Amino acid sequence: MKIVMIGASGFVGTRLIDLLRAEGANYEIRNIDLQQSHFFPEVTEIGDVRDREGMRRALKGADAVVLLAAQHRDDVSPVSLYYDTNVGGMESTLEAMEANGVKRLVFFSSVAVYGLNKKNPNEEHEADPFNHYGKSKWQAEEVARKWYESHPDWNIDIVRPTVIFGERNRGNVYNLLRQISSGKFLMVGKGENKKSMAYVGNIVAFVKYMLENVTEGYNVFNYIDKPDNNMNQLVDHVSRVLGKHIPSTHFPYFLGMAGGYCFDLLAKLTGKKLTISSVRVKKFCATTQFDATKAHSCGFKAPYTLDEGLARTLEFEFVHPRTDDIVFKTE
Repeated sequence: MKIVMIGASGFVGTRLIDLLRAEGANYEIRNIDLQQSHFFPEVTEIGDVRDREGMRRALKGADAVVLLAAQHRDDVSPVSLYYDTNVGGMESTLEAMEANGVKRLVFFSSVAVYGLNKKNPNEEHEADPFNHYGKSKWQAEEVARKWYESHPDWNIDIVRPTVIFGERNRGNVYNLLRQISSGKFLMVGKGENKKSMAYVGNIVAFVKYMLENVTEGYNVFNYIDKPDNNMNQLVDHVSRVLGKHIPSTHFPYFLGMAGGYCFDLLAKLTGKKLTISSVRVKKFCATTQFDATKAHSCGFKAPYTLDEGLARTLEFEFVHPRTDDIVFKTE
């Protein structure tokens, strides 16, 4: 199978290329990205998903496309970049696929399309995104869905992962694990809010499963590793893996939000991107729990449990010495 990945020089794409290349002759991989790949430069070409002519050239000879390219940080400016890349990128990819006779697409969307504090939504739940990232991902999905209505012989698979973590990732989960492991962790709220997570080794295995087994129709899958932990349980798990007592001080929610707004103002005055903001405090305290019954009942079996994924990440980042400093920055 000849697979063209768009935007696969980052965290998830790197692990996906690694997994598929381990299959040897079963896959021929090409990666189109604005950035060169640290680990797979030999299969990477510099390109922009917004460049429609460039995408037509890049997808020549492909059997399937995996679209990962996205603007995803909380602080992208101007906000039009979310829509230029996430929505415009979907449009240019579909047009390039049609020009080259490619009829299979796997698209990385996000559970951000549901919004905050929803009660365990499944794939049929209405969309209610609260930020530009979620809104642009939902609009991209709608472009793909409408395209499929006029191209019913295509196979379009949408995966909506929750927050993805793993070795080498520098995003919100890593920052949380680092704070917890430092013993200087400040819990905003009661710590009873549940946090859905996905280990990178499982999400790429699920994409491989889709490429090999979900080959017809328009399909949407939430991807979350179960069972969900709440914040207190997560602290306890980190404590067990690292073998040390980790105290957590609880801080009232309203004070946490007040602090977040202060950091928002400071960021605006200084023009600097800060690690703390009101949006991140709100996301930290929100329940982000999603239903993944469909993904875990379609025949796919995750190679790791959630606790195993957390343990592998903690050991890689905080226990065993590293031989390089290559990391991937996400949210």
